[in-house]
Amino acid sequence: MTAASEPVALRPGPSDAGELREMTRLEKAVGPEWARLLRGIATNPLSVIGIILIVLFALMAIFAPLLAPPPNKNWNPMQIPRAGFRAEPEPPMTVWTKNAPMTVPWWYRNIWPRQEEWVHLMGTTSGQYDIWYGVVWGARTAFFASFVVTIANTLIGVIVGAFAGFYGGWVDEILMRIVEIVSAFPFITGALILASLLTPLFGRSVWPATVALILFGWTGYARQLRGDILATKERDYVLAARASGAKDSHLMLQHVIPNAMFPTMVRISLNMGAVVLSFAALSFLGIGLPEGYADWGQIVSFARSWILTLDQFWYIIIFPGLALLLYGLAWNLIGDALRDILDPKLRGKKA
Repeated sequence: MTAASEPVALRPGPSDAGELREMTRLEKAVGPEWARLLRGIATNPLSVIGIILIVLFALMAIFAPLLAPPPNKNWNPMQIPRAGFRAEPEPPMTVWTKNAPMTVPWWYRNIWPRQEEWVHLMGTTSGQYDIWYGVVWGARTAFFASFVVTIANTLIGVIVGAFAGFYGGWVDEILMRIVEIVSAFPFITGALILASLLTPLFGRSVWPATVALILFGWTGYARQLRGDILATKERDYVLAARASGAKDSHLMLQHVIPNAMFPTMVRISLNMGAVVLSFAALSFLGIGLPEGYADWGQIVSFARSWILTLDQFWYIIIFPGLALLLYGLAWNLIGDALRDILDPKLRGKKA
């Protein structure tokens, strides 16, 4: 995951300094800075496009049982059903001959004339895994990986960065040396080795890759938040609260961290998409997940034996690859919009 550019925190605009005005309901509910952030997201074309894409993926994940029904009630829904074991992939709209869903949903009856047949809408991979099923249910894997890894990375980074920036001295020295040691490992290589070592412990599941990405992905958050806190803790309102006798915990939780988090939100959004790409890379290499698990990276990995004939078997890589591209693009669009909203220099250029 690449480091995001570091925008500065929000500052009052010219209209705020020139005149007083009554706060809106939104500003009263979440505060002026958060209100401006939410308004900016709602009116920025990039963020609107990104949000629409994320909503579509969320709907696909939520309604996966309707869009791609499992073969039967006892079937593990995250396991892609396979129509036999034939090595050569089948093209889109091939009739499903084995492990087809028992019920045909209403939407499917309206697009396929032979309603008693279930077909592979996007074709099959090597080994006859249904691509449509894998793409639809793979959205759940994508959301799981991106949210769990990003939330964990943020929490670890906030704790380490907050203590290092707020207390400084030997606390800062020790914590930053730990950050440097972890950062010394190449990200994907380190995650690959650690996920391989964790597979015997967790078994073949989503957890080896998830834990590996968590343990190697938090350092950027810690560094960025430390720098923002070093600046925030010297502001007048923090010094005034300290002079009034506020405890360190109150200063950090009420004044310092909330006001230092705005630039970190850009990194969070950008890394939501980057995490899924990293997870897909590990899955492509066969790390962690069992064969046939609904994951976009694993579907792409089934195309490895057909690289020289992708002109004929294009569908193996196009459909899951497009899902990966659009999911990552959506979060990047939101991250770019947040950067534009939060960076006063960029706001000034647009004005």
